Amino acid sequence: MDSAADRVDGIQDERYAVRVRGLWKRFGQRVAVAGIDLDLPAGRFVGLVGPNGAGKTTTLSMVTGLLRPDEGAVEIAGVDVWRDPAAAKARIGVLPEGLRLYERLTGRETLTYLGRLRGLPAAEAGRRGDELLDVLALSPAQNRLISEYSTGMRKKIGLAAALLHNPRVLVLDEPFEGVDPVSAQTIRGVLERYTASGATVVFSSHVMELVESLCDWVAVLVAGTVRAAGPLAEVRGDAASLQDAFLGLVGAPGGAGGASLDWLGTR
Repeated sequence: MDSAADRVDGIQDERYAVRVRGLWKRFGQRVAVAGIDLDLPAGRFVGLVGPNGAGKTTTLSMVTGLLRPDEGAVEIAGVDVWRDPAAAKARIGVLPEGLRLYERLTGRETLTYLGRLRGLPAAEAGRRGDELLDVLALSPAQNRLISEYSTGMRKKIGLAAALLHNPRVLVLDEPFEGVDPVSAQTIRGVLERYTASGATVVFSSHVMELVESLCDWVAVLVAGTVRAAGPLAEVRGDAASLQDAFLGLVGAPGGAGGASLDWLGTR
């Protein structure tokens, strides 16, 4: 992205929803992301996986313009996130980890307000909000304050807010964490519908079974670097499951790391 070659001779390559080049982020002496290069294909369900501390959230924060990188560049649908942030953010919807919402607004008021902030006419924001509330099974709670919402309901209203302006790329950080099975199934159905329309979902998770059941393209991050990336079948290789392939890629230690723990469970 910093060169004409990286930008495909200055012409947007529509095969990719997100393009990352030379991305670095340090916090003091700690390197969180170490020179990542990554091309995420358009129209796919992309999983970003890695152990805790691998740099997933930091990477997604830089991709979505929430955190400025120390070095490198990011493009969303051909638009540089840091050279033209307004245009880039118009193309993405974000459901971050630790989502903060307007606690003293109702669910419906939240969507109407955020729709107006996104530049939607009031009538259109209301129409889209009503449809999202219905599809996400939030209509019965639309007039309740967000402060009264459960974890699953908060995730669903956050997803509705991220989809309201019909983004080309949806970025989700641990969207199923703390969500009950019914809400998780509802969210999953909406995401599958969204990607079927040709849009792109990028989501991080450390639950391999979930990634394997949803994603058709995966990137594995370890210690701030890309250890593997490509179609799910390619990354999984000959392993019995993505979980097994992941453990091999990250070099996970077995057992209790050499400690006997012979005291554990004894009385």
